[in-house]
Amino acid sequence: MRRTAATIAVLTLLTACSPPENNAANTKTDGPVPDKPAAAVTLNVLDVAGNLQLTQGMIDDFVAKNGDVISKVTYTKSTAPELVGKIKAQQAANRVDLDLVLTGVDGLAAGIDQGLWLPLLPTHAARLTGMNAYSEGAAAMQELAGGNGVTVTYYPSGPLIEYLPAKVPAPPANAQALLDFAKADPGAVQYARPSNSGPGRTFLMGLPYLLGDSDPKDPVNGWEKTWAYLKELDRYITLYPSSTSETMKNLANGSTKIIASTTGWDINPRVLGTVPKEAKVGTLAGFHWVTDAHYAVIPKGVPVDKQAAVLSLLNWMLTPEQQAKAYDKGYFYPGPAVRDVPLSMAPADSRQAITEFGRPEYDQLIADNPLETPLDAKALVAAFDRWDREIGGSKVSK
Repeated sequence: MRRTAATIAVLTLLTACSPPENNAANTKTDGPVPDKPAAAVTLNVLDVAGNLQLTQGMIDDFVAKNGDVISKVTYTKSTAPELVGKIKAQQAANRVDLDLVLTGVDGLAAGIDQGLWLPLLPTHAARLTGMNAYSEGAAAMQELAGGNGVTVTYYPSGPLIEYLPAKVPAPPANAQALLDFAKADPGAVQYARPSNSGPGRTFLMGLPYLLGDSDPKDPVNGWEKTWAYLKELDRYITLYPSSTSETMKNLANGSTKIIASTTGWDINPRVLGTVPKEAKVGTLAGFHWVTDAHYAVIPKGVPVDKQAAVLSLLNWMLTPEQQAKAYDKGYFYPGPAVRDVPLSMAPADSRQAITEFGRPEYDQLIADNPLETPLDAKALVAAFDRWDREIGGSKVSK
C-alpha cells in the first residue's frame, strides 16, 4: 500500500506524542509509590510563598547528587490567590504538570478546602523520617496540614510593626495607639492584603490576641472586636498593597510610615537594601507570636514516579545540613523546621547577614511571649473571604 508524505507525517507525529510502553509507569498517578523512579524525572516546582529563596539551594544540591532520581528541575513562581485556579484547571483537564508546590499557610488552606492535595501522611511517614526532628513550633504547624503537606521551613513570624525612627520617634505601644496614629495621619499605616502577604495575614490573626477577643481561633463567631477594629482602621487606610514587598518599598520611600512586619520581613529587606538599615520594629501590648511555616504539597494527579522523587527530595531537605540553608539572609528568620540547627551551621553569607542585620532582642521576644498557631484551613479561608468582602477588597492595589 502506498502512503502519501502527509500520511507519513501524521503517523510520525502521533508516534512521537504517544508515551513509550516502557515509560508507562511514569504516567501512572495512583497505586503504590515506588522507592525511586523507574528513570530519572524532570520535576516542575511552583513557588507561591517565596520559599525558593530558602530552599532552592537544597533542591539543586539534591539534583546534583541524585541524578538517577531527578534529572532536572524547572521553577516557576506565582501568587497564593492564583494557586487554586492553576491547579484546578490542570486537574480538570487531567493534565497536571506541576509536581511540587511550595506554599504558605494561605495556599495550603485554600488547597485543602478544595481537595487539591495528595495525602502524604501517614501513608509515607516511614519515608519522611526527617519530620521526627521537628522543633516544637514546626511540629505544631505540621498539625495544620492534616497530612496534606510537609513543613519545610518555620519561623515565629509576628505581628510586628516596622517604622523609620526619623519619621516615627514615638511608635504606638498598643492597638488603640496604632489606630490613633492612623486617624491622625491617613495613609500612614499600611498592611498588605492578608491572602497574599505573610505579614498581612499575621497582623490579621494577631489582632484577636491584642484586642482580647472571645475566641482568637474563630474568625466567624469569636472576632467581634477584631472586625470592628479593622473596619475603623480601614477608614484611615488609603491602599492595601497586593504584596508585602510593596509595603516595604512604601516604607522606604516615605509614602507610609508604619507597616505590618515579621522577623524575616524585617531582616531581609534591610539586608537587600530595600528598607534602610536603621528601620526599627516593635510589638503592641498583649502581643502573642502567630507562627508561620512553608509547606511542600503534591497536587492530585502527579505520576507515582514523580511522587517517589518528591518524597526522596523532601526527606533530604529535612536533614540538619540542608535545613541550615533556611537561615538564608533572614527572610524567614530563623527558618529551620528541625531542631539543633544553630546559625553556626549556616553558610557564611547567611551568618554574616544575620550578624549584621539581625536583632538580638528577637531571642528574648521569642522566649518571653506565647506562640500561637495560625487558623486552620477552614477558618483561614473564612477570614480571608470576610476581609476581602467587608474590609479592604476594594482598595487592593492592582
